[in-house]
Amino acid sequence: MSTSVSTSAWQIDEHLFDALAPMQEQIRFALQYAVLAPSNHNAQPWRFIVDGDTVHLCADRTRALPVVDPFDREMLISCGAALFNLRVALSHFGLAWSITVFPSDFDPDVVARIKVTTKGTHDPSLANMFSAITKRVTTRSPFANEPIAESFKNGMIDACEAEGAIAICVDEESSRQSIAQLIAEADRMQFADPRFRRELASWIHPRRHSDGMPAYGVAVGSLLDFALPLMASVVRVFDVGAGTPATHQRLVEGSPLLVGIATMRDDREAWLAAGQALQRMLLVATANGLTASYLNQPIEVATLRDQLRSLLDVDAVPQLLLRIGRGPDADHSPRRALSEVVD
Repeated sequence: MSTSVSTSAWQIDEHLFDALAPMQEQIRFALQYAVLAPSNHNAQPWRFIVDGDTVHLCADRTRALPVVDPFDREMLISCGAALFNLRVALSHFGLAWSITVFPSDFDPDVVARIKVTTKGTHDPSLANMFSAITKRVTTRSPFANEPIAESFKNGMIDACEAEGAIAICVDEESSRQSIAQLIAEADRMQFADPRFRRELASWIHPRRHSDGMPAYGVAVGSLLDFALPLMASVVRVFDVGAGTPATHQRLVEGSPLLVGIATMRDDREAWLAAGQALQRMLLVATANGLTASYLNQPIEVATLRDQLRSLLDVDAVPQLLLRIGRGPDADHSPRRALSEVVD
């Protein structure tokens, strides 16, 4: 993919940060990294309001996904991922912050209020993740068939725990096969719904340039009029260019590590925490030369969520399911201009 306005967002020169600039400008610079967070369908459902030394992170409901995400759970998870990126960027630039989540009783769309200062406690563990922000990609191609080190799995667990969530690494082959079957069942159920197909089609349309997944539109757009089994997996699991839907066995073989993220509660605070845990995990994975993609279908289908919970063997609520491994080089997804998301 040639560099365009929408993909050049990933090419930030950190040396242009000016520590002597007004705090509002320093925050705006850091927000370039916040917007590189992942989101379902690459909807980028966030906006930021900067006022002096304070920034409000807001959910942008004009970018909601009412079919696949009717309760805005994944929207808030995405906002949590953006919040974590902002924490990392601020820490890297030597800025301290204090965060109040859902600070307004009158406006539920205000997800967090972040007050930024030059003095305060800095977290070196966050600053060390900074370089991974612009390297992170979502890889839908099969991963290399190589084992994942136990130390890395422990790192995933620690990353989640640091953000108040729970990571479950799936090792047993029987569980992996059962989860693969559950994913395939969820794919069939979702793609049988014409509303789901229309919503997905709108986000992979090739005319999109700064959001969504336009690279997939050319390959599968004409197929979205039909409820083809596993076609959703072509878009959401494996690269369209491979030309092969993800069968149960291929799904397992192409996923060296399956990781579930769960929380003890299932409310907006838990969803925000899950998003921060997700991004912390992804940056740790990126720093280790690994990448990920999402298998959230059994969580998005309400009737299958409890089954996934049993297969993960966790006394908590599943929020995300990822596949992690070493994949081929992949293009970054497009991003909206900062002027469109920052007021």
